[in-house]
Amino acid sequence: MTIKEAQDLVDSWIRTHGVRYFNELTNTTILMEEVGEVARIMARRYGEQSEKESDKNKDLGEEMADVLWVLICLANQTGVDLTEALEKNMKKKTDRDKDRHHQNPKLQ
Repeated sequence: MTIKEAQDLVDSWIRTHGVRYFNELTNTTILMEEVGEVARIMARRYGEQSEKESDKNKDLGEEMADVLWVLICLANQTGVDLTEALEKNMKKKTDRDKDRHHQNPKLQ
């Protein structure tokens, strides 16, 4: 699935099943909640915090998909073409950082 197809799929689902988008501020808050759920799994599963029994069955991929879903909602609501935005961002990073990381002794 392309990013454009994902944006269209989410938009179609919202219009068919969700009635309408939550407003942008509500979706921003929901995005922060979803990112927090990913952070909790990362901190406990891969970081130094111990994983609680109730967290051991959490699906990291599902939580990341929740983040992506809300991000796509916000992009759709604000008229952002995520394919175009990502391509522009990759160019910026490549132009700015093409040599930077190779010269970083911390990464050697």
